[in-house]
Amino acid sequence: MIYPEFLHKGDTIGICAPSAGVGKKLESYDTAIDYLKQQGYQIKETASVRLNDPRGGDARTRAKELDQLVTDPEMDMIMCAAGGDFLDEILPYVNFASIRKHPKWIMGASDPTGLLFPITTKYDIATVYGLNAGSYDIDPVPEFVKKNLQILSGRKTIQKSSDYHMKTPSFLAEKIEFDTKTEWLANIDSLDVQGRCIGGCIDVLKDLIGTPYDGTKSFVRRYSDEGIIWYFDNFSQSAEVFYRTLLQMKYAGWFKGTKAILIGRVLFESSETGMTYEEAIDRALGEFPVIRETDIGHTLPHMTMINGAVLHLTYRNKKASLSFLTES
Repeated sequence: MIYPEFLHKGDTIGICAPSAGVGKKLESYDTAIDYLKQQGYQIKETASVRLNDPRGGDARTRAKELDQLVTDPEMDMIMCAAGGDFLDEILPYVNFASIRKHPKWIMGASDPTGLLFPITTKYDIATVYGLNAGSYDIDPVPEFVKKNLQILSGRKTIQKSSDYHMKTPSFLAEKIEFDTKTEWLANIDSLDVQGRCIGGCIDVLKDLIGTPYDGTKSFVRRYSDEGIIWYFDNFSQSAEVFYRTLLQMKYAGWFKGTKAILIGRVLFESSETGMTYEEAIDRALGEFPVIRETDIGHTLPHMTMINGAVLHLTYRNKKASLSFLTES
């Protein structure tokens, strides 16, 4: 596994828009950028970042702007500006050979899964599923945001399950308020395990299964001796779609060598037949250790996950801790 160079004070973070532009929320985006600058980082944006466009521009342009940051020797890390729905459009135009030649940390959340996942599974370069550049706008700054920057700087950081989380989606709430008791639920009493971490937003992952951008089988084979720890962020899949997606992954061989599976809280829950998410998980993944309702995904707080890194996971009494082992 290739681990890019971690961030240092004074380094430059390049921001591009492989998904949506941030034109609809420029004020909060600028607040986020100001925070990153206050932490000692320089910022360089590509031309499409500030577009008020759910696509952040046309597919070829978005891919070209990503490549500009990849090949720019002044760029020390790349952040995706925002999530969205249309990142998959750029995949035929992404210069993966350039990414292999100039490996840098690339971080995003939600729709950027479509970029992070093939980089790690096909090309063995670690990526970060954490925050988008526009997500550093929370005031006061919560602990999970601080830990995100600690991880990006290479510090050995333990992320622990939260005591409380937000029940209401943050973008629908009047204020950030952690008002709901957190309990990580599981089909096992306790767990202490290590394995290669991989995953992302399952709404996006389902569209990669069996495509040229799905490197899962080779990734699983490469790390079969260490085993795999999956994590899934469910944005809005219904219980039934979630169930069928998990089955499709299983049928495609994704879960060979799996040691554990982490599933985040669903942001928008729904069901067409009355199936629950717990039932979907038990039916599809009952043979694996599964921990659900985790601090992973679109609800706040959420953890930073390093695709490709060795993850040490411990779980007991509905609480957990996660730490990543990486080589410089």
